[in-house]
Amino acid sequence: MSSTVALQNMRAFYNNGGTRSYTFRKQQLKKLKQALLQHEEEIYEALYADLKKSREEAYLTELGLILAEIRTILKNLRQWMKPKPVTTNLFNFASSSSIYRDSLGVVLVISPWNFPLQLALMAAAGAMAGGNCVVIKPSELAPATAAILQKIITASFPPEYVCVAQGDGAEVVTEMMESFRFDHIFFTGSVGVGRAVYELAAPKLIPVTLELGGKTPAIVEADANIDIAAKRIAVGKYTNSGQICIAPDYILVHTSVKEKLLKALIKAIKSFYGDDPGISYDYGKIINKKRFDKLLNYLQQGNIVAGGRYTAASLFLEPTIMDGISLESELMKEEIFGPVLPVIPFETMEEALAVIAINPNPLALYLFTTDKKKEHAWISTVPFGGGCINNTLVHFSNPSLPFGGVGNSGIGHYHGKYSFELFTRPKAVLKSPTWFDPSLKYPSFKEKLRIIKMILR
Repeated sequence: MSSTVALQNMRAFYNNGGTRSYTFRKQQLKKLKQALLQHEEEIYEALYADLKKSREEAYLTELGLILAEIRTILKNLRQWMKPKPVTTNLFNFASSSSIYRDSLGVVLVISPWNFPLQLALMAAAGAMAGGNCVVIKPSELAPATAAILQKIITASFPPEYVCVAQGDGAEVVTEMMESFRFDHIFFTGSVGVGRAVYELAAPKLIPVTLELGGKTPAIVEADANIDIAAKRIAVGKYTNSGQICIAPDYILVHTSVKEKLLKALIKAIKSFYGDDPGISYDYGKIINKKRFDKLLNYLQQGNIVAGGRYTAASLFLEPTIMDGISLESELMKEEIFGPVLPVIPFETMEEALAVIAINPNPLALYLFTTDKKKEHAWISTVPFGGGCINNTLVHFSNPSLPFGGVGNSGIGHYHGKYSFELFTRPKAVLKSPTWFDPSLKYPSFKEKLRIIKMILR
């Protein structure tokens, strides 16, 4: 069956209205949860094959987050779906006003390779909660996970409700979008590809959510708890071998504590991954040779303080710390997306802000300080998607917080209730009684304008 026919079948299925009841949505989300648990071992095997993720990391950063998201949705979905009463102005006296949440229709979710299960299904679960039909396009660069994802979806749902589209991303997405108008597109990936998706969506005025990336700074002030900062930056940077869109991309550290921080970072890396991270159970690999070669090029652009060892055959690159880096280098102008961590000293906040301004609007920002005035100054001055104070990454794991970027790092946000709102639209409804029918609202208005002005002002 052609993709066009399959998508038309999804449209017909949605138009029949069966996806929109609370009972249906609840049943399908429970079915998804059960299927994930049923295939848990296969999920771990796939993530290990694609990215060398340990079972524990796979659960913490992929499966566990999806299960938590589904649990949050199921707990709150009935309440989220209820029409919300709002106030009504005096001009509409005796009427009542409500906001309904309408499903969108047929939604396309395009997911990346770095968290190939989680980033596909977190969005898909939100779309299902919104009462939509969903097409999932997983990354072909993580083929083992794409295969188990398709197995789970095919076994759990009819293809006219949820399906998986496999193949080359550019070809498959372009073909679908040329022949069909989706009601929303949710994309996670690089800025360049996100821009291309946006351009494809524009002629048909398709709403788009873009979860992109950027250069996320970790800022370490002189008053920070250095040992804690080092551990939390290291785990945020080297989890998944640094292949995380919200990983600390570089460190801005106050000159007075730079050497202390470097020593603490080296100590933290050793405590996490041992003397040889290449044989560590907890340390992964680079996704492919193209990405690996790009990361090796970065190693030539400064001084290697620690790490730098690599094995091409296994796509292993050791957790690496660098300094002495030019702000004009590729290393400081491109999202690193790997286990290479530049460290840049600063004396004043203005110096640090100038570095951030080279790559504005980061997806995340991590600030390490014990000073509330500094905390306020940084948070209120720098535009960024979301972040942490005295931590890294973990804001992503709280379903009560919206996740998304700003400017170059993305458009829109999701997680928890924010996903439900993303994959529905507000529908305004004003209900008027028939027992109250003032002549003031009917022509002629010539003698009524004074009274109308009094009411509306």
